[in-house]
Amino acid sequence: MDKFRMIFQFFQSNQESFMNGICGIMALASTQMYSAFDFNCPCLPHYNLVYGLGILLVPPFILFLLGFVLNNNISMLAEEWRRPQGQRGKDPAVLRYMFCSMAQRAMIAPAVWVSVTLLDGKCITCAFCTSVPVETLGNASQPHLSQREIQRVLARIPCKDIYNGQQLIANEVAVRYLRCISQALGWCFVLLMTTLAFLVRSLRPCFSQAAFLKSRYWSHYIDIERKLFDETCAEHARSFAKVCIQQFFEGMSTDLVAAHYHLPRKAPADAGEAAEKLLGITDQGTMNMALKSWHRCKPPLHLHPPVLPTGNGWAGEGQPPKHPSAPQRETAAYYSWV
Repeated sequence: MDKFRMIFQFFQSNQESFMNGICGIMALASTQMYSAFDFNCPCLPHYNLVYGLGILLVPPFILFLLGFVLNNNISMLAEEWRRPQGQRGKDPAVLRYMFCSMAQRAMIAPAVWVSVTLLDGKCITCAFCTSVPVETLGNASQPHLSQREIQRVLARIPCKDIYNGQQLIANEVAVRYLRCISQALGWCFVLLMTTLAFLVRSLRPCFSQAAFLKSRYWSHYIDIERKLFDETCAEHARSFAKVCIQQFFEGMSTDLVAAHYHLPRKAPADAGEAAEKLLGITDQGTMNMALKSWHRCKPPLHLHPPVLPTGNGWAGEGQPPKHPSAPQRETAAYYSWV
């Protein structure tokens, strides 16, 4: 249990670790889905190709879209791409870095599905069974069979129970031939994906390390800024609701006092604390205006740092700061073994 708890805490440590965990779970889920999938080739000409390639390509496309859906950064990317310019410019390099990061993680589960499918060989056997070279692997001297009938017989190769073309080509020979080709394609695909991942992970920072660090930093900043904004809005909404409910009950108690001449109750102690968290925004119109202003015109990324001393003197007006910092006090602690 401690190991699972440590793994779970690692996945929750930051956004990248969480998304890596989600991609790993999706990759395992894709293998489980394929193992539980009941593959039934129609064993009909033209239908075999559609069914085999559909099972090979359609689920990876669905898993790719699902990887984008489960990635929380897709909405952040769309918001950053579509927002007005305002006082803060939009860096295309940061947007490209965010999209490439999401695309790389979303491609893990589809790549696993394609690899497992090709290594298993059923889809290729079903899709290209009518393309088996009968002249090389079987007996093509069948004068009583037309080309259309030969295609119909070859289409039944994946269905061993109803295959009746042993005189044309043995079922085991055709299946073994197609499965060898499928496995060769599968290992080539695994090698290609591994090589591309190695090149992207290792060589990309070597050519543009400064641009890579800049894009990564501001990508993390956009994510953290959005989370903090959501937390601030949630805290403001909580304080707004608390003050609104308290004012409602205070009005009700005032009416009861006026009707029954009872002494008013003391206001709760946290009412002033909740009012301070409203930050001066005390009505719906002002809050809507603040939210629209945040979307249309985000503040510039310039925090006005304090004046710092330079080598020749103080920066700015050439004068030292009015409030010099207090001298630091050093404290030494001595320990003895008793």
